[in-house]
Amino acid sequence: MRLFVSVDLPEDLAEPVAELQEGFAEASGLNFTDPEQAHLTLKFLGDVDEDRVPTLTRELRAAVDEAGVAPFTVRFDGLGVFPDLDYISVVWFGTEAGGEELTRLHEAIEERTTAMGFEEESHDFTPHVTLARMEHAGGKAHVQETVRERDPTVGEMRVDEVRLTESTLTADGPAYSTVERFPLE
Repeated sequence: MRLFVSVDLPEDLAEPVAELQEGFAEASGLNFTDPEQAHLTLKFLGDVDEDRVPTLTRELRAAVDEAGVAPFTVRFDGLGVFPDLDYISVVWFGTEAGGEELTRLHEAIEERTTAMGFEEESHDFTPHVTLARMEHAGGKAHVQETVRERDPTVGEMRVDEVRLTESTLTADGPAYSTVERFPLE
């Protein structure tokens, strides 16, 4: 099973995400994510043997509890890229509010999952939602200009749970399904 831990955006933010993607429509080389499946990844786990899922679920529940994060509001805005504007692989929008809580959740999840043997993140956590992946640099100048000049507000959501999500790769792109939910209290 290909798994990750996420905060999923609600359906009412799919339209603002799609509108934001339209600002990059002229940039060739971008592979856009499905706005209906928009999410903020707290930890990518990769391929996980199904027999490890019960232990993983128990550890994730403990991590979410240990983070001590009550339900909170995330306000999404701003644009960014990974790794940088000179070499773009991912285009994203970030958070104006709620980043501290997301970071606490990420850190608790990171500690528990690396103790289980999952790979440690090689970079600092930046709360973000992926808009597109850059397949080739044909539209790089357009992406650079858009990221530098626009500071869009996407909307906000109430975060009251974290999910363990399975990603199944299909010919039409990834399909996501929730394996387990971990409520914030």
